[in-house]
Amino acid sequence: MDHKMLIECIGYLGSLLVLASMLMTSVFKLRVINTIGSLIFTVYALIIHSYPTALMNACLVLINLRFLWKMKKMEKDFALAECAPGDSFVRFFIDEHREDIRTCFPGISLDLVDATKAYLICCEGKPVGVTAGEQSGTVLNLLLDYTIPAYRDFSVGKYLIAQLKDQGFTKLCYGGPVEHHLPYLQKLGYVKNGELYERGL
Repeated sequence: MDHKMLIECIGYLGSLLVLASMLMTSVFKLRVINTIGSLIFTVYALIIHSYPTALMNACLVLINLRFLWKMKKMEKDFALAECAPGDSFVRFFIDEHREDIRTCFPGISLDLVDATKAYLICCEGKPVGVTAGEQSGTVLNLLLDYTIPAYRDFSVGKYLIAQLKDQGFTKLCYGGPVEHHLPYLQKLGYVKNGELYERGL
């Protein structure tokens, strides 16, 4: 690969990442990927001496970093609402997000017939997640732990763990699909034990 083609590849990579960021449903991921793409495109613009393009992309990097910092520092106003597993609003929320839930958890059953506990997690009054499970003493066996895309920055999971601990639970167990759920489980401290992922509270 010659020098000129390598420079062009840098430009294409930056452009591709900026375009890909526009497909993100999570605002946090959008900002992160856009920052990386804009930074790469800034380097490309400087190499080809396109200074207006470099300036614009450098400004985008700074803007994204500012918003990412604010998102990290901002305390979200979460609230936990305990509901019956068959509650009509729980069912409505699941039905509204059924397609995304099935994408996140391939093959999952949404009947929740074994669930004895269900919670809606709200942010400033807006439902952003649902958790349902079967209680066994102080252990909650999770059947569903879903958060809408815009709030998948682990903050909902951290809040939920703290709240369930306050309710007297000592352990969370999850044995459902992990194809797309594993990074979340690992980030929140779940440890694999046989066929289950467990998290002490």
